[in-house]
Amino acid sequence: MTLSKSQYIRGLQCHKSLWLYKNNKELRDTPNSQIESNFNTGFDVGELAKELFPNGVEIAFDSSNFNGMIEKTKELITNGTEVIYEASFKEDGIFVMADILVKNENSWDIYEVKASTHTKEYHINDTSIQWYALSKAINLNRAYVVHINNKYVRDGELNIKELFTIDDITDIVLEKQESIEPQLLEMQEMLKDDIPNIDIGKHCSDPHGCDFSSHCWQHIPKNNSVFDISYAMGKQWKLYYDDILSIDDVPDDFRLGKNARMQIKHHKSQEIKIDKPKIKEFLETIEYPINFFDFETFQNAIPRFNNQRPYSQMPFQYSLHILHEDGTLEHKEFLGDENSDPRRPLSEQMLKDITATGSIIAYNQSFEITQIKNLALVYSDVSDELLALNERFIDLAYPFQYKHYYHPKFNGKYSIKIVLPTLFPDDDELDYKKLGSIQNGGDAMDTFANLYLLKDKSKLVDIKKDLLAYCRLDTLAMVRILKKLYQIISEVGIGK
Repeated sequence: MTLSKSQYIRGLQCHKSLWLYKNNKELRDTPNSQIESNFNTGFDVGELAKELFPNGVEIAFDSSNFNGMIEKTKELITNGTEVIYEASFKEDGIFVMADILVKNENSWDIYEVKASTHTKEYHINDTSIQWYALSKAINLNRAYVVHINNKYVRDGELNIKELFTIDDITDIVLEKQESIEPQLLEMQEMLKDDIPNIDIGKHCSDPHGCDFSSHCWQHIPKNNSVFDISYAMGKQWKLYYDDILSIDDVPDDFRLGKNARMQIKHHKSQEIKIDKPKIKEFLETIEYPINFFDFETFQNAIPRFNNQRPYSQMPFQYSLHILHEDGTLEHKEFLGDENSDPRRPLSEQMLKDITATGSIIAYNQSFEITQIKNLALVYSDVSDELLALNERFIDLAYPFQYKHYYHPKFNGKYSIKIVLPTLFPDDDELDYKKLGSIQNGGDAMDTFANLYLLKDKSKLVDIKKDLLAYCRLDTLAMVRILKKLYQIISEVGIGK
């Protein structure tokens, strides 16, 4: 039975996952994608890395003719081709495709391209199985991993050599060769037998999340399992191995930290914890007018703009609700142009929109504060004004993070996506699931990052409308949560 490189890597993580992939692929989880792809793939890291070794010949991928790909590779090698992209080989039951194969005198160098910012263990395993297969067909010299250099800052034209870092991993790849053949034999024998009896464990998500999780974890309660215990420092597995699956069954004398113990206590009692003096103390730090503020950011592996690093957070949007002392609520917002760097116009508009005095409230404020610091580094002419904003921030997550208000439905967490529906369970206006194509920060990030590639421009208006609606709800949620806290300490009304 032939194994691909990715199947070998899957088998290293879990034999059961490999067996299911080969025998019951229909049990795989459905990909969790809330937005249909409207975009071209765009600049791919692998495609760009080929420019490090130009003038190569690419083996076109053909899922119906792997043998043709292999024969084309042999033909190119025989004809003296110096650089081959996606060179394809099948040796000893292993099918592999090398990202870049470069002739080095009478031997070849392997270059594996990864979109990460450093070489990881599974990258080494990935390259090692390639070495194993290729070494049976051609003479090999060195093995490298090509990855993104996250210290690179774009200044003018993209500098490909500075964008990428090349790590020589030959020595460790050679060390791993002895173990590969026994591993392959073990996998081949395993696949001939019935499904392996392998229990769930930490391997289910290391190094990758498994796409058979729903099948393998079906015996775990959907709600309030021991794996829902927060801040348990891995002790969930100790409970599981003691056949304790539900929070309801956790022994009172089981050693856990303060937060985890409180979560279990309030789950069992279904009591809501409210520390009115602490909440009041928090609210007394807030000054009118109150600016409820939220950024959305995107990331590019390949920086598009000057003064941009790979994978750096790039603010492209904000929502701002301003609550005045007389109860008046106004809303302002900004959404950048997808074809240009949004940071400068965003900075200028933000400085105009946020009131000159009063508190600025964010939920988990460190994110907004960090983005403003980064903007100040790029735009020195307004850096003082930008940094002055950071001195006015107050974190609305604080009373929930420190359990001044705790509800059993929080399940030990305190994100706004947990707190909001718990406090307002039947309010459609505050329901993220009622929004359009953008329902979480990941949706917003991915959508805007690729928006400049959108072919069907007729969809642009609706997509931007959805982006604005999502960000607006983030700050409206903060307004409503703060009002709720005021109501908790006083029935008179907000701020009274």
